[in-house]
Amino acid sequence: MTNELELQALGLEIAACRFCRDTPAKGEADRLPHEPRPVATLSSTARILIAGQAPGLRVHESGLPFNDASGDRLRQWLNVDRESFYNPDHFAILPMGFCFPGYDAAGSDLPPRKECAPRWRQKAMDAMPQIELILTIGQYAQAWHMGAGRMASMTETVAEWRRYLLTNRSPAMLPLPHPSWRNSGWLKRHPWFEAELLPVLQERVRILVS
Repeated sequence: MTNELELQALGLEIAACRFCRDTPAKGEADRLPHEPRPVATLSSTARILIAGQAPGLRVHESGLPFNDASGDRLRQWLNVDRESFYNPDHFAILPMGFCFPGYDAAGSDLPPRKECAPRWRQKAMDAMPQIELILTIGQYAQAWHMGAGRMASMTETVAEWRRYLLTNRSPAMLPLPHPSWRNSGWLKRHPWFEAELLPVLQERVRILVS
């Protein structure tokens, strides 16, 4: 089992990572468009891992994960306040890409950088064997954590949430859509998410952070 000093050392390694700036996957044109600022919260005690996509600009500027409107909605889903959410005894937070990837031509956030997960993710997961529940937010986290077990689309995967949560597998997983306010239309079209999934999520969170 990874001890606290080893976990702290890994956290410092991640914070110092400049791999996607110095060794871009596709050459100079694909270089990270700003100074890297890896954002992740490792924990030796948290029983819940929030597996997200990548930091947005506000998170990049503050260095605090989910420090934006998406984070406000996610905390509503979890039924926790900011103090509990940012307590590493309660939650570990590990996006698929640790740095803000920049914007595409339409002004939307780019996908997580492809260099990040192969370099860091398994090492970080191995360092937190106490995790009991992984909240996989969005298609990129679901693809990595669920692999062939996920459905053809994010919507189908979230709709089958009982398949992943109510299992003997450890850690259990619960797929979620991204809490971006751009997904408000998705939530309206799928009322079962708030009516059926969220109460179960909130009860599981209540048990695991108590």
